[in-house]
Amino acid sequence: MQSERPHAGQAPPTVQRPCIRQEFSFRPVPVSVVTKLLSNQKMKYQSGPDQIPAMLLKISAPAIANPVATLINESLVTGCIPKLWKTARVVPIHKSGDSTLVSNYRTISLLLVISKICKKCVYTQLRDYYQYWNYLTTDQSGFRPNHSTTTALLKVCNDIQAGMEQGSLTEAIFLYFAKAFDTVDHGILLKKLKDSGIGDGILSWFQSYVSDRLQYVSISGSSSLPLPVTCGVPQGSILGPLLFTIFINDKPNICKASTVHMYADDTVIYTSKPTLPQLEAVLQEQFTVVEKWIKHKLFLTADNTVTMLFGTVPKLHKLQNPHLCVGTKSNGTLTTVTVQKQILPEPHGKKANCTSNAYAGY
Repeated sequence: MQSERPHAGQAPPTVQRPCIRQEFSFRPVPVSVVTKLLSNQKMKYQSGPDQIPAMLLKISAPAIANPVATLINESLVTGCIPKLWKTARVVPIHKSGDSTLVSNYRTISLLLVISKICKKCVYTQLRDYYQYWNYLTTDQSGFRPNHSTTTALLKVCNDIQAGMEQGSLTEAIFLYFAKAFDTVDHGILLKKLKDSGIGDGILSWFQSYVSDRLQYVSISGSSSLPLPVTCGVPQGSILGPLLFTIFINDKPNICKASTVHMYADDTVIYTSKPTLPQLEAVLQEQFTVVEKWIKHKLFLTADNTVTMLFGTVPKLHKLQNPHLCVGTKSNGTLTTVTVQKQILPEPHGKKANCTSNAYAGY
């Protein structure tokens, strides 16, 4: 009997998931996958701590894929990662300006190609697991297929526009976290991985992945002594951004009276209310909740965390003082600086206006 197709305009049937989420488990990595990943390496002459350039491994892919796959699968089964795979060679790259100033350099972390292949295999399996169970929040536009800063801006601007059309004011708080990727607490990350469906057996691999990491600086043929990396998600690999996404995945859940949207660690909290006092009350409560949430997780820089008030020109002109007073736990106050600038489409022919500071680059 032929199954019925949905009519035009009718939504297709949704896939029913079991009520209880199954634990994540590693699948064996086929040799064919390793061969493809090795062959797709860029022809780079730079090497990681093992001094083996990616170009050599790319050329040797057909011959070395089998033993490399064996090493990767052994790591996944035992939950152990070789120490050299967790060592990064940091190379400073001069950007511009005075070459004697450290601030004029950016750093790149060079890792073993084989370790990067292993992380790509883990990333693919972990990503598929989270996608199947719809675990990742839709309030994150970073590190997601078909999402970007553009989709993040469209989402936020559309919500602000809707509030303006209803005659409301919209207030947003733009959170600034200092070196968010480098300050992730490993213990909290592992707990969140366990809560997301990673069993104790598989969790041992991730514990090995984030622990006992080393890095050293290499410049002009000389290298420093290696130093331990005690926090943060490892840079330079595809797995790091996914782990960071898991780390902050529950942030939108704590703000129940407002909307949260994120692009990586860049976060905006906003809500729409008819009056300024109502906005102040709600956002003060929400900001206090966020400050409690980030304790021991991330470092919020209150001096760079700012507010932005949106509304039509007539609505804003009725306000005697179009500034919100949102206090911090350190008894400070978030900054709101007035800028006359049209940043949104005009609702029903009315010119849009806002009060903000220079944080328009979100």
